[in-house]
Amino acid sequence: MPAIDVNGISASEVRPYHVLITGFGPFSRYAVNPSWLAVKPLHNTVLTIDLPDEPVIIDDQDPKAEPSSFTQDTRDIYLSTLQVPVTYEDVLAIVPGLHARPPVLPPSADPDLPDIILPADGFDLIFHVGVAGRGPLRMERVGHKFGYNMKDASGSHAPIVRVTREESSNSNRGQSEPSEMERMERTRLSEYLIEPPVDGTEPPKRGFGKGYEAFPEEIFTEIDVERLVHHLKKSGVEQIYSSLDAGHYLCDFIYYCSLAESRRASGKADKSTTKVIFLHCPPVDQPLSTEEVTEAIKKSVVWLCGAAAKSTIPSS
Repeated sequence: MPAIDVNGISASEVRPYHVLITGFGPFSRYAVNPSWLAVKPLHNTVLTIDLPDEPVIIDDQDPKAEPSSFTQDTRDIYLSTLQVPVTYEDVLAIVPGLHARPPVLPPSADPDLPDIILPADGFDLIFHVGVAGRGPLRMERVGHKFGYNMKDASGSHAPIVRVTREESSNSNRGQSEPSEMERMERTRLSEYLIEPPVDGTEPPKRGFGKGYEAFPEEIFTEIDVERLVHHLKKSGVEQIYSSLDAGHYLCDFIYYCSLAESRRASGKADKSTTKVIFLHCPPVDQPLSTEEVTEAIKKSVVWLCGAAAKSTIPSS
């Protein structure tokens, strides 16, 4: 592992990428969340990517005439991890700080982990991980603003959202049925009861309200998830697919919040500076081991940072 000075900068002349990977804390039957088991080993580790070859022109010669005049540089990726409690309140309190410059993080919930080295100019990538049911890995493409009707690990609901007269009129035309993924989440998390109707009326609308009015009901990641999944399959991570439904629970909640805050921090409602992605993992050995999930995260980060490096190379 390269030496890191007090400012978090190695001796390399190339600025390292800074990546934050989050997992969730305990909830339900998980004394230790499977997402955190996979994320924790990556704390304060360094990955390395090869930068694209660039020709070196000597005495105005044609670089094609000198095959040996190419340089191959590498770039470090500094990984930090953070455990996030499984509550709506904590997500709303923590996530905006992750996108600040410099980032503002809460004290670590895991006393075994050393302090995070915070990059002054913010994280380049925030990679969220959460547990779903048995099955393959799911790389999520979109976060949702509303529809959070299940109680969190503390027994609390998501905030009630005030609806406009137009929204209320539209909602009276018929409530949309839960998606298949949401129904699976409700079954898996049956102890976290769905909010029941009151006096025959529909439950209140819950999700993101004050401070998030300018953001749409769905926010898609700017990352090309299909290309990422294709790369992972080619590199040996066969049990993975892309998904458009993060489940309308805390995983979906943190994803939407992080996507929105990334756009807010960039000052653009439709574009972000810090890229955001979310990966759903299964419980341990159902069927993937913790080590296999950790390896999939590492391969994802390397590909994403490599793609970012290529996009910043000036075209000739």
